[in-house]
Amino acid sequence: MTNHAFQILKEDSVTRKIRVMIVEDSVVIRGLLTRWLSAESDLEIAGIAVNGREAIRLASDMTPDVILLDIEMPVMDGMTALPEILKCSPSSRIIMASTMTQRGGEVTIRALSSGASDYLAKPDAGLDSAASDYKRDLLTKVRMLGARALRAAPISSAPVQTWGGPSPQGKAASDTIRPVVINALPKAVFIGASTGGPEALKIVIGELAGKIDMPVLITQHMPALFTKILAEHLSKQTGANVVEAQAGMVAKAGHFYIAPGNRHMTVTYAANILRIDLNDEPPENHCRPAVDPLFRSAAAALGDRALAVILTGMGVDGREGAKALVAKGSLLIAQDEETSVVWGMPGSVVRAGLASAAKPITEIAKAILNVVRGVAP
Repeated sequence: MTNHAFQILKEDSVTRKIRVMIVEDSVVIRGLLTRWLSAESDLEIAGIAVNGREAIRLASDMTPDVILLDIEMPVMDGMTALPEILKCSPSSRIIMASTMTQRGGEVTIRALSSGASDYLAKPDAGLDSAASDYKRDLLTKVRMLGARALRAAPISSAPVQTWGGPSPQGKAASDTIRPVVINALPKAVFIGASTGGPEALKIVIGELAGKIDMPVLITQHMPALFTKILAEHLSKQTGANVVEAQAGMVAKAGHFYIAPGNRHMTVTYAANILRIDLNDEPPENHCRPAVDPLFRSAAAALGDRALAVILTGMGVDGREGAKALVAKGSLLIAQDEETSVVWGMPGSVVRAGLASAAKPITEIAKAILNVVRGVAP
């Protein structure tokens, strides 16, 4: 386990092992997952199922903290089993195991909209480097979501913090909220998200659709193919114009642009035109696309006329880019801990003193609209 992971578990006051259930019909993959998880001192196997029907029964009996749920299985597939598992074990955090295919991407996005907390894209067989990355991502996600499940914090849709008001996270968060100083109205909104992001984006975009008169650029941690499917899915769900960004696109008012998987998205600004660029520079924070390049480019292009938002996600991606934006005079809004699937990314900017507000997901769109009108979030 990394020092960072130990620190996360320490902060979340985990006092027992995280209990993981494996639902997978492949003997080879079941064996691999079992070996990896059993080798970790803070994790234990709570049960193993080979199809969705067995998973429902085991989840009801064992109430594991985290469930690794394969999508393609005989008897009952993962997508069919998902809602039933959530009924009988609502505290469990579910990670969907999907394939890097069009169908895999479509089912994964539907699963995330139906209550799954996260997903893992299975690596190509025979690629040692891909298997190593998969193992790292697996253990990180199990630990982060498992810690959240152990704390069993309720998700509330009620407002829990107003500008300058008390923080649901107590002194640590309230002491680091920045004063609101609006020097200039923003010309664009820049959003970063990861674990739990698709559902959070649905809520935010749905509330902004038809109400915001500037472009919204989004980096969501997701592989290639999945981001295009996510954009299409969000368009259907919200009625907004959501597209996967392409190099050279002019960012138009009222449109939403999602960074394509495996490419960083940045922006330039000249002659009153905000233009989108894409690049293949190395991953940052183990991610491509990453939020930091988008935020840094927004700071360079727009200065204090950018508005940044950090939604739910694990890790600290976006924090360094947020520093550049705040140094230029831009405001940053973070999702609060209570409504985040994982309060890694938003928590990192709050703790660093970079956020001017920490809001429940249902209040993020309202806060954005307030700022673009010159009102405190």
